[in-house]
Amino acid sequence: MKIDRHGQAKILTAEEIQLLFNEGATLNPPRDRALFAVMLYTACRVNEAVTLRIRDVYDRKGSVRPVVLFRKGNTKGKLATRTIPVLEDLRFHLTDYHPPKWGNYLFPGRHGKGHITSDAASWI
Repeated sequence: MKIDRHGQAKILTAEEIQLLFNEGATLNPPRDRALFAVMLYTACRVNEAVTLRIRDVYDRKGSVRPVVLFRKGNTKGKLATRTIPVLEDLRFHLTDYHPPKWGNYLFPGRHGKGHITSDAASWI
């Protein structure tokens, strides 16, 4: 996390990452853990994670796909769609999270309109 917005961001230790997963006090722990896990285990940016659609992660039966699909319109500077394998730790968090059945986005915004914003995700 950058404190003064200059220089390199702090690199979290394994213990700090585990602390975030286990003791992060949020209003929606499964969603927030899934969001953090997607960013951690796929090395994607916040905006890439919040713009994921349910079908990019889950199949029609609701099972986690073997890969996460990042579409080219949602990636910074990337010209092609890319797929990232789903590791077991990520699969665990995605299985624990049950996205809403009524929306398109994996992490919907308030009142189900669009996706959660990058700024809102940064506060989680």
